[in-house]
Amino acid sequence: MDYKKRLEELIRDRALKVADEPIFKLSSGKMSNYYIDLRTVTLDPEGGYVIGNVIYDIVKDKKVDAVGGLTLGADPIAYGTSIVSYINKNPIKPFVVRKEPKGHGTGKQIEGNVKPGENVYILEDVVTTAGSSLKAVKVARDFGLNVLGVITLVDREEGGEENIKKEGLELISIFKVSYLLKK
Repeated sequence: MDYKKRLEELIRDRALKVADEPIFKLSSGKMSNYYIDLRTVTLDPEGGYVIGNVIYDIVKDKKVDAVGGLTLGADPIAYGTSIVSYINKNPIKPFVVRKEPKGHGTGKQIEGNVKPGENVYILEDVVTTAGSSLKAVKVARDFGLNVLGVITLVDREEGGEENIKKEGLELISIFKVSYLLKK
């Protein structure tokens, strides 16, 4: 199966909403004539499996120990990738970055079986300006993880790649929004 092609079909069928006028309010407060609701794909059994295969194909040869990012967008992507990696006998651990440190117990902000010094990729469903990605990068680095880069399913092409590059990291985009809007 061509997992990337199937992911494109799922995004087009379920997640990409386009209007003639800017009717969609983004988290930034900005209005847009398109919206990408990737949770309709990431929180789906087939979507999770397909995404897991797409991400695994990218990271499998990169000496990565774990993948994860800011909850909630990155969580199902990390889980799908970890399951596919296990099936392929090359286990890559998932981890979750909480938006705020846990208010009780150990007060952790990173959940999962990761240790300082491990190589990780930060995952994201959609990157706009990369604010969420960069928050996850900072928390991961503060924890002692070696961040290799950021991987997103869709780059809205609104400054995120440039902001990630300023941190000395690469943004790997499965799809650019300009590509998704063309067809």
